[in-house]
Amino acid sequence: MSDMHRAGAETPEALARLFNQRANAGDVEGLVALYEPDAVLAAGRIVATGHAEIRAFYADLLSRRSDFPAADVLPPLRNGPIAMTFARLPNGTISAETAREQADGTWRWVIDQLKIKPSEGQAR
Repeated sequence: MSDMHRAGAETPEALARLFNQRANAGDVEGLVALYEPDAVLAAGRIVATGHAEIRAFYADLLSRRSDFPAADVLPPLRNGPIAMTFARLPNGTISAETAREQADGTWRWVIDQLKIKPSEGQAR
């Protein structure tokens, strides 16, 4: 899908919905478009910085996995044009992101921390 026809996130919490749609569609470029050009994505030991590294991360992930269940999107914390977004995946892991409002009014992630696992003894 071309960037012209790919809608941006109108709210910070819409990023998680768009992520799920694009991941399940195998849309690597659509996933990359959810991030600012110099964004940082961390997933376990992997840290990807910038669109090229984020693209390589998602190309690898989507080559190995095609089913991404919907996450429980928690309310974002907003401070003007900056927001922290959170999602709880069905397996219990959490993702936490920092998003920034763009000049066109859409939102993109600046920092994405995937796969935060709760401690085994942590109360839920």
